[in-house]
This record gives sequence, C-alpha cells and structure tokens, in this order.
Amino acid sequence: MLGIRRFKGNFLKGNRVDLFVNGEEFFPQLQKRIEQAEHEIFIETFILANDKVGELLKEALIDAAKRGVWVSITADSWGSFYLDEEYILDLTDAGVVFQIYDPQPSWYRGRPKLFRRLHRKLAVIDGRYGFIGGINLCHDHMMDFGPGGKQDYAVEVQGPVVKDMRQLCKSYVRDADDKHLGETLDNLDNPPVRGPSEIAFVSRDNRRHRSNIEKAYIDAIHAAKHRVWIANAYFFPGYRLLSALRKAARRGVDVRIILQGDPDIPFSLMVARTVYEKMIRAKIQVYEFRDRPLHAKIAIIDDEWSTIGSSNLDPLSLAFNLEANIIVKCQEFNTQLAEKITYLKQRSNLIETNWLKRRRWWLVIKDFLMYHALRHYPAVGGLFPAHLPKIRELKARVETASGDSLDEDLREEFPESHNARKVLAAEDYDEVNEVEKTR
Repeated sequence: MLGIRRFKGNFLKGNRVDLFVNGEEFFPQLQKRIEQAEHEIFIETFILANDKVGELLKEALIDAAKRGVWVSITADSWGSFYLDEEYILDLTDAGVVFQIYDPQPSWYRGRPKLFRRLHRKLAVIDGRYGFIGGINLCHDHMMDFGPGGKQDYAVEVQGPVVKDMRQLCKSYVRDADDKHLGETLDNLDNPPVRGPSEIAFVSRDNRRHRSNIEKAYIDAIHAAKHRVWIANAYFFPGYRLLSALRKAARRGVDVRIILQGDPDIPFSLMVARTVYEKMIRAKIQVYEFRDRPLHAKIAIIDDEWSTIGSSNLDPLSLAFNLEANIIVKCQEFNTQLAEKITYLKQRSNLIETNWLKRRRWWLVIKDFLMYHALRHYPAVGGLFPAHLPKIRELKARVETASGDSLDEDLREEFPESHNARKVLAAEDYDEVNEVEKTR
C-alpha cells in the first residue's frame, strides 16, 4: 500500500448498534430520542428541508428547547440552500442554535460552492444516543415520496463510541459546553448501555483526517478472505481503492458492487460506468439497482467488518467533503447488512461481459478518456487552497462575531471548525460599528 498509511482507528468495545432502513424506520426513532431528550441535542446534516419530515423535526426541537434542552443544528449551505428563512427563525426564536456551514457572502444571492461541503449526517442526544448514516432530514428518504424516494440506511449507536461522535459535533458549535449534560457527564466515559459491537468513529476533513475513511476500506479489502460486498450511491474510487478491489477478486474473494441504475443525478451513472470494464474483467460482480434511486453507503467484508455512514466512494467524498462513518466489528451487525445488500442485489441487474461487448466503440473511447481525466481530479483539486469554511448562525437581521471553539484540544483536532461564527442580533446595537467593537 505504497503512498497511503494504514488505518489506525480508535476501536472501542461494548457498543450497541441498531440498523434502520429508509426514513420510515429512521425518522420515528430520531423523533423519539428528541422527545425524550433531557439535556443536549447536536444535529449535523447535509440537507434539511421544510417538508413533512422537516416540520415534525422542527416541532420536536422547539418543544425540546422550551423544556430547557440545549439544541444545535448545523446544516450545509449548498445542500440546505432552499430552506425557508421562516423555518430557521422559528427555531432560533425558541432558543435553538442554528448554523449554516460555509454560507455564501451576503452580497451573493446564488447557490454557494459545491466543493468541500459538510456532507455528514449525525445526531448526538444527551451524550448517550448517536445517529449516523446516509439519510438526510427530508421527505425524499421515504417510500411515500414516490418513485424518487431514496433507498438508504442509518444506525443508532449507544456506548463509548458516542463520546467520539459528540466530540466532533461539539467542535463545530462554539456554544457547546459539557455543563449542558449536568450530572450525566460521567456517562460519557462509563455509559450505562453495553453491547457486543466494537466500533471506531471515523471522520474525514481537509486538514488532519484527509483519508481515514479510504484507508479503512483499503486495509479491510487487502485483508479480505472470502467476501467484499459494497452498496454505494456514487462510485468512482481512486486508483488504490480500485486496485485493492481488483486484487481481491483475482485472489478468489467474492467482490460485489451494487450501484445506482436509476440515479437521482444521471451523470453519476455515466462516471461509474467508466470503471465497469476494469472491474468486470477482474471478475468483480457489478450490479445496478433499478427499483429507485440508491443512496446507500454501506459495506461488509468477510463475516465481521462492516461500515455505514455518509461517505460515497467518489472524489467528492474521498477528497473534498466533510464525511463521517463508523467501522463496526460485529458478526451480528455484519449479517444484518449482508441481508440488506442481498435484498438490493435481488432487485438489481448484473452487468455481464456481454454488456461490454455490445457497447458502441465510441462509448468505450469516451469511458477511457473520462476515466483518465477524472481519476486525476482530486490531485488537481488539491492544488487549490483548502479554504477554512465558516460556520455562521442565522437569525433575523444579524451580524456575526468570529471566534474559535473554546476547547483548545478540539481546535487542534478539528481545525476546519476554527472559523465558527456566533450570531449577534443586530437589533441589539444602534449602529453596525458597535457590533464590530465586540469582535
């Protein structure tokens, strides 16, 4: 594995993990934990929408804030660009700390930058319950949305790993404070719930943790003995990951890749197909899921190793966006994910060698050129400065005061949280320059 260091995750024993399929299973459980919250709620999401899912979430968070629970939401400015201002004001008026990750400048009214997005989907409640997966907080992750309803997965975890999840969320919110947990703070080190799973929480950013998720995949694939099953929405892996998959298949490992056949972003299928020939000739089984858009980010290797989270296997996730996965070592959870991947396979079309032979010659040339152009994309993008995105809370007529997280260790561990912006209500000041004096 020349050029990439081995993955060294902080695996913690004694965790419980519960799997949820689609919004129908996930949203009620998240809602339940919010309604039961007593001290603190962290939420990070790529997409937050003002639809039936978002409305129920808003009501639950407002109720929590009114009964004294400290609540924060951090939503990405690109993914949540169409969120109504009224929705945000309803939350902030109730005392919720609402943040937009890397907002566009005040003078620019268009949609902000696509790259280096906060793509994580996390929730941590009372330091006891952690949620992670690929499901955004919007209606299109439910089957009653219609044909465009996304197939996806998320988990709730309890145990020592929740503390690591909370540390990441905490680093992005200046107002976060361990005092919010009160007497339950001791539970962070000695949680009351214990389970059979050994779990590592793994995040990626553009400073300290650039390739942790990719390393975890590559190390596990190199060690695979009999199976590597992956279901992923957006697939265009780097050279090392693709090479690891091909080598595994050639040494007799059952390698199955399930991708979108009916994608919400058609270009993603065009890009994924540029690597089909390389995989199929290496005896990798490639499937396209046809029921509906596939939004999953799950994988199992052998009988114990599993992963689930927000990270796709494409350049945006592996080289630019802020992502988070968990790596689970647990035979029971591995078996559960295997059943879900088998379900997807049964509703997918196998891409066979004959499919390659039937392709027109100009499509083969197009795939060749696209592959070799796109595979250098992360390296070229990396030449540009990795801006330090700002987090800005939104309220009516506000200014923001700059300032780092109050926790020095967190500032060092997660430097992309350094430009967190705390809202100052403009109506509290007679003149704008008085706001400036407070910075």
